[in-house]
Amino acid sequence: MQYRTLGRTGIKVSPYCLGAMMFGGIANADHDDAIRIIHKALDFGINFVDTADRYSAGESEQIVGKALKGRRDSIVLATKVHGPMGDDPNMQGNSRRWITRAVEDSLKRLQTDYIDLYQIHRPSPDTDIEETLSVLTDLMQAGKVRAIGSSTFPVSEIVEAQWVAERRGLARFRTEQPPYS
Repeated sequence: MQYRTLGRTGIKVSPYCLGAMMFGGIANADHDDAIRIIHKALDFGINFVDTADRYSAGESEQIVGKALKGRRDSIVLATKVHGPMGDDPNMQGNSRRWITRAVEDSLKRLQTDYIDLYQIHRPSPDTDIEETLSVLTDLMQAGKVRAIGSSTFPVSEIVEAQWVAERRGLARFRTEQPPYS
């Protein structure tokens, strides 16, 4: 398999990424089946796996964590934060308060001590992008996150985020995951 650089991260990934959105919950409740799918993808040279905290209320991350046990060092692991993870209105969004807790929860579910690519799943009109980039910068400096990106952000908000990062000396989004099907 030929690999390519992921955005401007310097990280080499397979041209295909295994999306784990449908693992867990009502989509595919059979963990063993989902783990077999992940292992088969890895056996074929796919080294890039993407999930999110809110996929099946964290169950997708748990499945991915189980599947990557013993193989974590050779995998590029991406997950996302933003969507609601319970009834508490503060358990969602892009605030420092939520992201600080959400990353720890994701690390536990994924059974890892770092995330290769941590993405903001949606923009938030309720949180200033500087606050979001500031906490992401702190997570990178702490070694919990290696690179950051956005997902389904309008171009205008990506431009704003890049401008704020440059002006404030914060980490910049290195990737954008647009909707595609």
